Amino acid sequence: MSNGRGFDADVILSGGGLVGQTLALALDQAGASVVVVDASKPAETLAPSFDGRAFAIAFASYRMWRALGLGDELDQVAQPIEQIMVTDGKLGDGGRRGGPSLLHLHFSAAELWSDGAHAGETPAVHSEPLGLMLEARHVRRALDNGVKARPSIKMIQPMSVSAIARDAAGVTVTLADGKRLRAPLLVGADGRRSFVRGAVGIRTIGWDYPVTAIVATIRHEKPHSAVAHEFFLPNGPFAILPLKGNRSNIVWAEPRAVADALLKMDEADFLAELRRRFGDFLGALSLEGPRFGYPLSLQLAERMIDQRVCLAGDSAHGIHPLAGQGLNLGLKDCAALAECVADGMALGLDPGDVSILERYQRWRRFDNVTMALGMEFFDKMFSNSFAPLRAARRLGLAAVNGVGPARRFFMKYAGGAAGDLPKLLRGESLAA
Repeated sequence: MSNGRGFDADVILSGGGLVGQTLALALDQAGASVVVVDASKPAETLAPSFDGRAFAIAFASYRMWRALGLGDELDQVAQPIEQIMVTDGKLGDGGRRGGPSLLHLHFSAAELWSDGAHAGETPAVHSEPLGLMLEARHVRRALDNGVKARPSIKMIQPMSVSAIARDAAGVTVTLADGKRLRAPLLVGADGRRSFVRGAVGIRTIGWDYPVTAIVATIRHEKPHSAVAHEFFLPNGPFAILPLKGNRSNIVWAEPRAVADALLKMDEADFLAELRRRFGDFLGALSLEGPRFGYPLSLQLAERMIDQRVCLAGDSAHGIHPLAGQGLNLGLKDCAALAECVADGMALGLDPGDVSILERYQRWRRFDNVTMALGMEFFDKMFSNSFAPLRAARRLGLAAVNGVGPARRFFMKYAGGAAGDLPKLLRGESLAA
């Protein structure tokens, strides 16, 4: 299309982060030409110290990365999650976290696939873990390598979009250096402060949480056995997420003033506070690398599409990180949008056709809103010490834990394998 109708590409992507680069790879596999405009400097974003997070990647999301050719590189650094323990945590005598409540919730990959084939899935996927832990630096490197291996994807960076003009046939974007690009479709994958979203008048709803998530990587004496732990403490969730080797990533939510103090502590004092929540079940602890603080908020775009424009990833939805689903929602957006574009182009439609965009919004909007509201409910339900509510939530955990089909449903939903799955989330290629 870029050669015949005055277009520079089939799709212009504003934003080349984790979602933007994944979407670029998916659209390229679907046969669409792509230009990515990204404001970041690769030398900074690919530095190990740029992003201290690690991501709990749903098994369906990981299927997509495999289908896009990233499996060989990511398999070397991914840590499978074979079990998840969800506990209404408590502080025991002397300030040390007590053991898990008897009323807890336990997920196991062995159980998930033990009941035979599931609708729409092949036997080949039945040895998958519940998810995989990947450090942000490794994901960024793999995506960067994947995009560089596709000469048909044009990256323009560091550069930003400064203006957008639309007509019936396409979108013209003006870059910060004055150059112009034109395509039938513009995708805003440019984060929570999306320029694209604001430029086309899509409003957001949401609010800040008075909480900061402390993120750090720790080394521990004993093996984690591929088990992820989520403890609900009065100030917020405290997660211990397994990484390669005797290491784990912690996501520790505290009120902002408390979090600021913890981030400023020297290493010895920080570790002392960490042990009070962590306990000693993994033995001696030490910090590996810096600590990071991420203020939390909820933000939802009122819609995901406009004339010849759509949103994906954090530009469309930013949710509480309670269950590690934020990036996974963005990856689902990528899979759905790429398939909608591929199917539409096969029918002779251009990528920005209104029927393609409306199908994409129908496919993704309900899931995004449901997940955001669900995380909001769980945060309010669990992040307090009101005795009657604490008793009710513990009984709720025990009730779900005691019903096998309910456990398996939650595992499949968290793993991104519930509902109408796009091909990439089933591990299938979009290539014709």
